[in-house]
Amino acid sequence: MSRDPTISPAPNVIVSGLYLVATPIGNLRDITLRALDILSGVDLVLCEDTRVGGKLLAAHGIDAPLQRYDEHAAARVRPNVLARLSAGGKIALISDAGTPLISDPGFRLVREAAAIGAAVFPIPGPSACLAALTVAGLPTDRFLFAGFPPTRPAGRRALFEELSPIRATLVFYESGPRLKDSLADMAAVFGPRDAVVARELTKRFEAVIRARLPDLAIDPACDSPKGEIVVLVAPGVEAAATPQDIEAALTEALSRASPAKAASEVAKALGLSRRELYARALVLKGD
Repeated sequence: MSRDPTISPAPNVIVSGLYLVATPIGNLRDITLRALDILSGVDLVLCEDTRVGGKLLAAHGIDAPLQRYDEHAAARVRPNVLARLSAGGKIALISDAGTPLISDPGFRLVREAAAIGAAVFPIPGPSACLAALTVAGLPTDRFLFAGFPPTRPAGRRALFEELSPIRATLVFYESGPRLKDSLADMAAVFGPRDAVVARELTKRFEAVIRARLPDLAIDPACDSPKGEIVVLVAPGVEAAATPQDIEAALTEALSRASPAKAASEVAKALGLSRRELYARALVLKGD
């Protein structure tokens, strides 16, 4: 029986495949024991910057071949990587910090590796996005990771407008020089929502600043700080629908749907009881 390539091998067994290895976002001791096993046993380690990857491996006494795999080299390097995987190679992909593919290159490699039948294994560990989410004190039941906002103000505000209705904690990465302007645009679009700026997590100058967006936008600590930055914005709170709003929504829905479907649609949109809306829909329909 052939092995299902989606099933992870037994502990400490390194078989042919592509290993997506999470690396520390700051503190080098945050690497997992399994990650060290994998990095010690693969034939090749793909990394964004061989200097950064080399420092990590040297810190843990690992002597493995390194090859650059960033947005500029990916298209050139990928065919050879896929050929090595087809031939039974054991290859790891790491980012400069954190979990590979999160705002980093790699998804095409994963997709094409899976397409040729190569095994792809997640080696979980540090993630700036999740680390910031856990310390922010904002809702964690639903969140949306939006990566880096556009650099130009118009594009940035357009993205924020698109995300504004989403009822989930929003998570962004941002650079120090753009942070102040980005926070100002967030305040203009999202309003006075609770928000958090998490900087240099797990490092010596780690800082977590919690405040409303307008206050963060003028906070000196958020004016071009150094280091890696995660910004988190609380979900918006929708105003309660008035009886007039409910009546109008039901009337509009009934113009194109049955009472049952209209009630379900309005209940989902307004967060109200479907049973009560269905009873009202029947009255409006004259049934």
